[in-house]
Amino acid sequence: MAAVFDPARPRHGTTWQRHLAALAVLAAAILALFHRDAADMAGIWWHSSTFTHCLLMVPMIGWLVSLRVPLVRALTPVWWWPALFWLAGAGAVWLVGEAAGVALFRQLALVLMLQGVVGAALGGQLVRALLFPLAYALLLVPFGEELVPLLQTFTARISVALLHLSGLEAAIEGVFITTRAGFFEVAEECSGINFLIAMLAYSVFAAHLCFKSWPRRIVFVIAALATTILANALRAYGTMVAAEIWGIERAGGIDHIFYGWIFFGLVILLVMLVARRWFDRPANDPAVDIGGLKALPRHAGRGSAIVPAALAIPLLFAGWAVLVGGRSAPLPATMPLAVPPGWSEAPSEGTPWHPRFDGADQRLIRHFVDAKGRRVTVAIGGYERQDEGREVVGFGQGAADPDGRWMWSAALPSVDGGKTERLLHRGPLLRDAATWYVVGGRATGDPRAAKLAELRARLIGGDPRALSLIVSSEAGQGGRAAIADFVAASGGAQAMADRALKLR
Repeated sequence: MAAVFDPARPRHGTTWQRHLAALAVLAAAILALFHRDAADMAGIWWHSSTFTHCLLMVPMIGWLVSLRVPLVRALTPVWWWPALFWLAGAGAVWLVGEAAGVALFRQLALVLMLQGVVGAALGGQLVRALLFPLAYALLLVPFGEELVPLLQTFTARISVALLHLSGLEAAIEGVFITTRAGFFEVAEECSGINFLIAMLAYSVFAAHLCFKSWPRRIVFVIAALATTILANALRAYGTMVAAEIWGIERAGGIDHIFYGWIFFGLVILLVMLVARRWFDRPANDPAVDIGGLKALPRHAGRGSAIVPAALAIPLLFAGWAVLVGGRSAPLPATMPLAVPPGWSEAPSEGTPWHPRFDGADQRLIRHFVDAKGRRVTVAIGGYERQDEGREVVGFGQGAADPDGRWMWSAALPSVDGGKTERLLHRGPLLRDAATWYVVGGRATGDPRAAKLAELRARLIGGDPRALSLIVSSEAGQGGRAAIADFVAASGGAQAMADRALKLR
């Protein structure tokens, strides 16, 4: 089969129509089969300011494809069986995401499957011709919010360093900064994550259009991201300086006006003006070099075999998920929590604190005091099975409820392998909390290990029950040291979890 369009062959147009129709059917089938993930992803684009730019990326990808359409007409599409391996890999990613309750994996897999059907219906030559638009579509997947705590901490530290260099007094506690003008929090909205992710999408797009050299493209993207991070830190610093001059209320008003697309637009303008002198791709440069793609098609197969296989593979993984999902096991009627030696149960004192256990089948919260007057609170959320919206590891779950009054401040050295962190309440008041995730009967402070244990339990069998075990203490009532002593007196976090599940 020749790769170059021959005007004398009327079958060429019919071939394109047949392959495009198959592509439309395959894509529609995948979107229908995984409609929940497609709807969730679109909902994030629409409702989350961090990913609003994805709404613009969809027509941008369409434009990139349209630039290639006049060129790729010279190629003949083929049924391409290697794409079936891509589809199988994407299906495996989706199954992992479904079993572990990780929406990111499911949404990534959806994009990968759509890429796979493009390959199956059009062939390797067309995939190479459309390689950048296909790869760029991966940035439609909402990811990156796990960087928020890191960006908050970086912004806070850079801001304080700049304040000190400016001769202004400032004290820092995690992401909270105290100056003479008032008390500031580098909140999630101020971390700059929305502009960082938008800049990633923009810089990759601009690098493709403006540069031919791969080293220049890479340097441009890295420089654009670094500029965005530093600019956000300068914005936070400028807000605190403005508060010193005009007061905290006026400074906040100025920041809210400036901090938006005006800020992002200025950063883009700065990046493009600086990088302009190194642009090396002419404006009339072809979108793709068709000359390098005119070899005979390889690995072509029969459509009567490849199209049904491309439909069957996603169905296989979706069916597997239905078979292994939904298992549950009852929790004990009451989750026992022993009083360790040297401690006694006591009423709650101090500023109220309530962890977040969305979807938990059981909740337990008890308070203890020792002979020194140190106080700890033990909270347990129990799940007969984990599922979307009811899992021990998830956004907002645990010690720091985003809708509560206690906010995450900083990470602390681990207590008995638990995830230990400092929370802050306006006042300011400090509270330390150590969290263990109990999945498959094993306690861990590592969210990733907990997700892997959940994955194993759902895919190959195991105890579907899970616990979130949190031991907390206000800094003025013992803090981390009191937590460590209480857990040690209880025999360790694993022993506490075993007793709660009545495994010992």
